[in-house]
This record gives sequence, C-alpha cells and structure tokens, in this order.
Amino acid sequence: MAFMNKPLALAVVASVLTLTYCRAPQQAAAPVSAPAAATPPSAAPNAPKQYKFQEVAGDPLHTRIYTLDNGLTVYLSDYKNAPRIQTYIAVRAGSKNDPHTATGLAHYLEHMVFKGTSRMGTQDWTKEQAELDKIEALYNVYRTKTDAGERTRLYHQIDSISGVAAKYAVANEYDKLMGTIGARGTNAHTWLEETVYQEDIPANEVQRWAEIQSERFRELVPRLFHTELEAVYEEKNRGLDSDGNKQFEALLTALFQKHEYGTQTTIGTIEHLKNPSITEIKKYFNAYYVPNNVAITMSGDLDFDQTIKIIDQQFGSWKPSPALPAYTAPQEAPLTAPIEKTVFGPEAESLLMGFRLPGQLHPDALALRMIDRILANGQAGLIDLNLNQQQKVLSAGASTITANDYSIEYLSASLRSGQTMEQARDLLLGEIAKVKKGDFPDWLMPAIVTNERLSRQKAYQSNTGRASAMYNAFIARESWNDFVSENDRFATITKQQVMDAANRYFGNGYAIVYKRTGDDKNALKVTKPSITPVPVNREAQSTFAAKIMGETAPEIQPSFVDYNKEIERSKLESGAEILATRNTENKLFSLGYVFETGTDTNPQLGMALDYLKFLGDDKHTAAELQQEFYKLGCAFDVSAGNDQTRLTLTGPDETFEQGVALFEHFLRTPRADEKALKDLVAGVLKDRADQKRNKRLILQAAMVSYAKYGAQNPFTNIVGEKALKALKPATLLADVRKLVGTQHRVFYYGPRPAATLATALDGVRVGAPALTPAPTTKEFAERDIAKPTVYWADYDMVQAELVFLTRAQPYDKALVPTIAVYNEYFGGGMGSIVFQELRESKALAYSTYSNYSNARKIGRSNYIQSYIGAQADKLPEAMAGMEALLNDMPLAEANFSNAKSAIRSNIAADRVTRENILYSYESARRLGLDYDIRKDIYQQAGTLSFDDLKRFQQQNVRQKPQVVLVLGSKKRLNFKELAKYGTVKELSTAELFGY
Repeated sequence: MAFMNKPLALAVVASVLTLTYCRAPQQAAAPVSAPAAATPPSAAPNAPKQYKFQEVAGDPLHTRIYTLDNGLTVYLSDYKNAPRIQTYIAVRAGSKNDPHTATGLAHYLEHMVFKGTSRMGTQDWTKEQAELDKIEALYNVYRTKTDAGERTRLYHQIDSISGVAAKYAVANEYDKLMGTIGARGTNAHTWLEETVYQEDIPANEVQRWAEIQSERFRELVPRLFHTELEAVYEEKNRGLDSDGNKQFEALLTALFQKHEYGTQTTIGTIEHLKNPSITEIKKYFNAYYVPNNVAITMSGDLDFDQTIKIIDQQFGSWKPSPALPAYTAPQEAPLTAPIEKTVFGPEAESLLMGFRLPGQLHPDALALRMIDRILANGQAGLIDLNLNQQQKVLSAGASTITANDYSIEYLSASLRSGQTMEQARDLLLGEIAKVKKGDFPDWLMPAIVTNERLSRQKAYQSNTGRASAMYNAFIARESWNDFVSENDRFATITKQQVMDAANRYFGNGYAIVYKRTGDDKNALKVTKPSITPVPVNREAQSTFAAKIMGETAPEIQPSFVDYNKEIERSKLESGAEILATRNTENKLFSLGYVFETGTDTNPQLGMALDYLKFLGDDKHTAAELQQEFYKLGCAFDVSAGNDQTRLTLTGPDETFEQGVALFEHFLRTPRADEKALKDLVAGVLKDRADQKRNKRLILQAAMVSYAKYGAQNPFTNIVGEKALKALKPATLLADVRKLVGTQHRVFYYGPRPAATLATALDGVRVGAPALTPAPTTKEFAERDIAKPTVYWADYDMVQAELVFLTRAQPYDKALVPTIAVYNEYFGGGMGSIVFQELRESKALAYSTYSNYSNARKIGRSNYIQSYIGAQADKLPEAMAGMEALLNDMPLAEANFSNAKSAIRSNIAADRVTRENILYSYESARRLGLDYDIRKDIYQQAGTLSFDDLKRFQQQNVRQKPQVVLVLGSKKRLNFKELAKYGTVKELSTAELFGY
C-alpha cells in the first residue's frame, strides 16, 4: 500500500478505527499472504512434536510460516536488533463483514476483546454472568423500542444493573497484565478487511503473552459494555468533528454504491450505535474469531522452535469452524461520469478525488502501483515536480488504498489563495493525462524500482515493519512467495503496461469531494446517555491474573548506552565535529548537519530553508535537482526548529559520494528565483489563514504556547506579513550561506568509519572557509503561572477539548525516575488511573491522558499537561473529574507495583541502536548529562516506595496553580462552569497566531 504520499486517508482511518491512541493500521508496501512450501524431516516415533513450516528462497525476513492442526496460521521472523518481539493477531473480519443492520459491530467487538473472559477480568464469574445476561436481554428489548420514554426507562435499568455487574469486574485487567510483562504499544485497529491486535513484548515473555492472548480469544464477555459503548460514541463524535473524515466517507460512498466499502462505515451509523445488540456481537465473534480465520505474526528476538511450541500449546485447543461465513462481494457498475459531492465544516478548503481500481491481487495491481508512484513519490513524481515544486497548488498528493475486492487511487489538493476547486481538479487530471500518454521520462520507472527496494529495506529495520508485512500477507491472501518476488516483478513493468492500465482505469468515471468552509447543515452528534460511574476495583484480581503474575520469566539484563564507546568521533578540516555510529546491517546511510540556532533567534531562517526547497543550483533547475537525487536513491531535507536546525541526506552507500557532492554543491550555490519566492510568500500567507482553522494546532500548539510564554512566544515568533512581502531572494540566500558557514556538528549513521567519512566530506568541501561561531540563542521567558485562569477559543465542533497546564520546577535529573513511575501509574496508558477513572468508570471521554513532562534542555521548566476530549455537555463532569484526580490521586498498591514492573521490564528489553544512539546522546547533552539516564530510572524505579510517589504528587502536583485551555463552540460551552476554574478569557485567533 502507498499510504506514505498523502496522509489524509490515514489520518481519517486513525481517527475512527483504533482502540485508544488513534493510531492508524501499519501497512506493508504491498498486500501479501500464504506461503510456498519447505518442511523439516519427519519426526521419529515418540519424539517431540515436529512442526512443519514453509519458507521462500530469497526472503529477506527469513520468515517461517506454520499452520497448526486447527488451521491457525503463524508467521515468525527472527530479528536480533533488540530483545523484543512485535506481535500481531489478525482476524479476517472487518467492517465489510458487519451485518447491514448492525454496522460498526466489528469495531465495537474490537473494544470488547480487551475486557477479559470468564476467567480474566472477574472476581466472581457466576454472580457477574447473571447480571450480564440480564443486560444482554434488556439491550435486545431496548433496540426494538422507539418511544423515547420507554427507551429512557430501559436504559436506566441497563445502567443500574451495569453498576451491579461492575462490582464483580476487574477493569483493565488485560492492560495490567500486559504492563506486568513489559508490553508496550497495546492497541488494535479495525478496517475494511481486518481487525488486528498488537503488542510489543520483551523476548523473555512469549510464554505469558501466549497464555494471556489464548485466554483472551477463547471467548467474548461483554463486560462494562455500556461505559465502553459511550467511549465509542465519543469516538464517533470525534469523527463527526473531523472535516477530513466527512470528506473521506463521502468519497467512499460515491465510489461504492453497492459494496460495503461505501455503504457502511467502519465505526457504524449513529442509529446502529444507539441500538447495540450484545447477542449479535457474540454471534459475530463466534463466527469469525476462530483459528482457521486468524493469523499470529511475530518478528523479533525469538527462537523458532520454542516459539511455535508455546503457541501450539496455548492456542492448539482453540476450536476451528467447519464453515466460515461466506462473503460475496457486490459488483459495482463501471463509473462513466464524475460523481461530485460537497461537504462543509470549519477547516480549510480542499478537494479529494478517487478512482475505483480492481482488488490488490488483480493482474494489473503492480502496474497500478507504478502509476501511483509516477504520480507522487515524495520527490520526483509528476505531482511532486509539476504541482508542488512549481507551487501551482498549496499542496497536492496521490496515494493508494488497497483492499481485497477493490482498491482506490486517491488524489488530493489544498488550494492557493483565489484558486478554485475546479482549477485544482484540472491540474490533478492533467498529471493523470500525462501518465496515460506516457509523458514522463524513461529513467523514472527504474528509479522508482530502486527507491521501492530501499524503502522496503528501511521498513525491515523495524519489527513493526516486518510483522505488519506478514499480517498484510494473511489478510490479502497472496502467497508469501509472490510477496518476496514482488520487487522483481515490479521491476518488469513496462511503460506500455503503465499506459494501458492508466487508460483502462483513469477515465471520466471518478468521484470528487469538495470540502468547503461553512456551517454543516447536516451536522449530527451522538447524544449523551445518562451513565452512573461504575467501580473499577483497582485492588481486585482474578484468579487467572494472580496465576500469570505469579509466574516468572528468564531475566533480561538491561543494556545502557556508553556514548564514549558507541560513538566514533572525528573532525573535519573546517573544525566541524563528526559523531558517527556504524551500520552493520545494510548499506544505507543517514547524514545530518546539526546547527545550534533556529527560528527563536532568527524567524527568517525558516523562510530561507523553505525557499531553498523550491530552488535549483548553478547546474540544475529545481526539478532537475530533485530528479538527480531520486536517481541516486537519495533524499534531502532542511528544517529549522526553535533552537536547532538540521540539514539531512539519506540514501544507499553506493551513491554516497555523488549524493553528498550534489547536496554540498546545492547548499553553496543555490540559484535565486524571484517567482518561486513570490509564490512561496503567497503560499505562506494562505497557509497561515488555513492554520487558524486547524483545531489541533489551535489547542496543542497556539494555546499551549500562549499559556507558557504569553502573547510573545515561539509560536508567534514569525516574519510578519509586511516583512514577508518585502523579502528578497538575496536576503534569504544570504541566510542560507551564513547558516552553512556556521559551526555545526555532523551526525552520521552508515557503514563507513568516522575517519573515512571525514576524508570523503573534506574532499567535497575543499576550499570551504573556516566556520564561524553560532549566534547566541534567544530564550523566551516562561510565565509564572500563579493565578488560576481559563483561556478559551471558539471553534465550531460537537466536542470540547481541554488541557490543564501547570508549570512545574526546572529540570532536575534526580526527579526523572520518580516522574517516570508517576506517569506510568497516573496518566500513561490504558491501565493508568486517569484512563480508568475518566473513560472506564465515568465514560467521559474516548481520549484522555496526563503527563508530567521533563524539559528538553537544562534551565527550562517541566510542565504537567493533562488532556480530555468530551461532548460539550459533558464538560463540567470532565473538568471536575480531571481536577479531582490531579489534586487527590487515587491510591492503588497493585497499580503502583504494575507501573514499576512495566518500566523496568521495558527498559531491560529496550536497546538504543543505529542513529538513535546519536539522538539519545544529543538529548542527554542538552540536559547536561554525559550518560544514559535510563540507567537511573531502571535502578531507582525498583526501590521507589508508594510513599515516595505520594510525596512527589503532594509536593509537585496537588493544588498547583494551573491554566485551563478550552477549545469548543461558543454555543455549547458552559461558561458558568468554566468560571469555577479561574478568570475566564477568550483568546482570538489573532492573539493566538500573532497575525
């Protein structure tokens, strides 16, 4: 799949499909599935069981694929980068399999699989089951009623009985168990074809992980059903508040008028969410959650024989289904004319265009993938160079969503000032027309093949990339042999095949959705039901959990980075220091120039580097330069942060000399372009106007920065409009030359020793003058938050989002271990106090957290930042709930013990490797440290007492002055309630953005 070019659909998917952290599903570069055969010798009589497996010659992952007797498919890849294993459990059941009368079922089931079983998550199953049966029966009656009064009475009964049932439950026991074994990244997602559950576990915990997972998938228990349903309501409301989500759903509806891809959404309709059926969910679970419809994929530091033995022992008794539900894909009629739709909302205008393509196993799939990369590959695609590089639109992209029955090529554009939707549409169609005529250079396709190979190499440097490729294999039902050979087959695609496919599938039949700014007359929301908070029973524990926690695993000894040993050092003739770590895995390199200056000191520097991206040099036009980098498999980036600037180059070692020479020459001889600057300034001004419509930017960047520093802050420290329009190319290029000639450090990760690297770089920089010292960094004074204040900003949305912000003490390394334990215990994940109280018990939010964050450099303050997003009419309860937790932290010894265990297990199994060693060193250096601070956390977390934690909370969190930041609709906010938390002041977008 080609999600990397355009993030819109991925962001939309993330907003509605994941369980907790809104993270989108990981996708391989292409869909893949079942394997080719190879087996070990047959077992002798009475010998230990021998497990047959399949392998594919030339597989870079060296994957073994097993099929257990019950049909469960297991993909294993041994990768020794760190003593951790990424796991996925993938079910071939997604939103397309939802009953038409109960849409959103697969997604809601995903949530329920975290709730436990008759053995996990309960204190007394017999008593709890009796109450759960009553709740199920009441829901079956409730969903048949239409009279509002009758429904209210029935829901009151459900709410009442749910409180009784919750007395026997142990909320979040699954998450506590995952914390105990040191798992991280606990999450799940539901999408068109699949539901996938993920964990990243220490390598020594395969046994306990398998015990927990096999129990979890053994049966479905609808525990805490109505509070979790309210969390899904909030998830739905978040989607309704997202213009991108509305736009994407409209596109699917237009493209698929018969198929479930378009006729039903993954999260479900409001009507179906309000009328759930536990009985239907159980039927779905029993039909699809069976071993012959499931795959386990694992990549990491594992032993093949031991791992498959454990999986067989734990999952082997799972009963298969003799007949999986049949699915026949509805056939869509060909589109012969454009289908246009319009959606409205407060965000910036944009358009989204989609072409319906055949499914991912179709013979034309690779040619269509090539078309996608020709259109946009981030550097040298037609849209990249002809539209983005030439600034004909504010931004544009193309990407593919592949699925089993149909796929989609979608193109998007954000508009420049004065540009019409139709003009942007025609520009995109114009680039498609070029593909159809073969109007692109002959070198482009071979370069795409090279870059695809490199991209896959990079993806396989992570267990996530490796294991997600495997589960995509299973979902897509493509042979592993085909997956392994895919790059070779991709390289054989001809220009004629591309042109034929483009003419076949990119005709006049497409869907286009215009996102216009304005009131959404069809705006909906899921209304708030009356829910009584349920107990979470923090100190309780099931017999199953006690058993798991009583088991032990072989210890993994932690490994901390010794910066002196791990980092090679050298110097360039100019005086620049080189810090290097060796890549012994492959021949890829990453080269970075790090300057101790940024936009805080010179706001114009950001503009200068942005301008640089649209320029060529004395030998190449801007387009030619990007093409030359792409031919080499190299890519560069230039970016200015607040107090640090980085120029980076990545690529394969075989083209290192050419890539560096091209990069250095460009940095020293950029060619001025008046039109490029004029277009850039116009684009920046339009982008600034659009930013005022971005709610995440308003709250998390503009409002937070205002609260920390006041009206003059890093976020508003920009070049004003008048100064922007007066900028000259020579001025900006002078900034670039000054930067390049400033003292900096060179970060390198690659196969070359530091000394050899220095020789190569000096050879390119012959005659370069000595470097000048970096300018003194400007520091913005932090405000003393002493008086309770509520800042609010008006935004047309269903929900309200708020942040509690407290300025804490300056960075102190002695407090870092305690802060780590506090965060894990109080506000970190699904087993934290904040999540349990505000989501599990009170059903006030879909997303909520609290974090005591350490400063990024010495001399700056730490901050406590707590977030909750809820329906506007829940805001009083949400604010009171968060405030109460911050001031009177609930005490639970079991949670505290789990938090310490989770931190130590995670650190023990964690390894800082590759270029991360350099960035770990950089973070430590900025905090005045010369060693790996994780060592202190690991050692002190084990000896920290609950009294220590309580003392820390009392001294550093409780009753501390805070600013409350609120983003919501003026029509829906309760200002009387806000006034209870301090002086209420509205912040205009002009105050927040500085323009």
